[in-house]
Amino acid sequence: MTERKRIDSWLSDMDGVLVHEGRPIPGADEFIKRLSESGKKFRVLTNNSIYTQRDLSVRLAGAGLSVPAESIWTSALATAQFLDDQRSGGSAYVIGEAGLTTALHEVGYILTDLDPDYVVLGETRTYSFTQITRAIRLIEGGARFIATNPDPIGPSTEGSLPACGAVAALITKATGVAPYFVGKPNPRMMRSALNEIEGHSETTAMIGDRMDTDIVSGMEAGLFTILVLTGVTQRDQIDRFPYRPSLVVDSVADLIDLI
Repeated sequence: MTERKRIDSWLSDMDGVLVHEGRPIPGADEFIKRLSESGKKFRVLTNNSIYTQRDLSVRLAGAGLSVPAESIWTSALATAQFLDDQRSGGSAYVIGEAGLTTALHEVGYILTDLDPDYVVLGETRTYSFTQITRAIRLIEGGARFIATNPDPIGPSTEGSLPACGAVAALITKATGVAPYFVGKPNPRMMRSALNEIEGHSETTAMIGDRMDTDIVSGMEAGLFTILVLTGVTQRDQIDRFPYRPSLVVDSVADLIDLI
């Protein structure tokens, strides 16, 4: 580990770091247990805006990982926080699931298709052409365009599914208006999670499996970045990028003794 202050708080991606296709990555359970017992603050991050914190906590429990709902931070929560900061008590036309609509309701947003301040695009497994058409017309009428994350595809048991980034591209092509993406690799996602735990960038580590989202956003937020090789980016791909993680390990199992 490169020379720096000790790590007092931790941020970790979920898929590819703690779980893979619904199964726990070896050592993830002990890593989470050690974090919880240490008393150090942490958040598990995901760009997925479909689920609420409680939903995700239950799903992780099903994989044998005990992560409290309040220790999970999603792009939906980051998006709601961003909109609350930008235009408190505003209105939005939302394409998404409970994770996003719940987060927006909790910050006092009105969800409507009548002259909303924003069109907010999130993840859903059932994108509706009717909803997309309505979003296009609202943006043409002056609504501002926000998207929870730029991921173009998502996984399913049958194969890839079009995700938020792909649908956002469709809307942009139709309107000429590009969205503001709140989730990774926007470093705002990291900073909002950091604020939630009242952490400091100088003493916080970010663990991820993707150089192009987790590591770059962690780096831009000033965090100590750790790449695990249990997900998307493999060791022989690291040098293709113009930036490097602070540390590379095989999996989170190798980080237990650092807590």
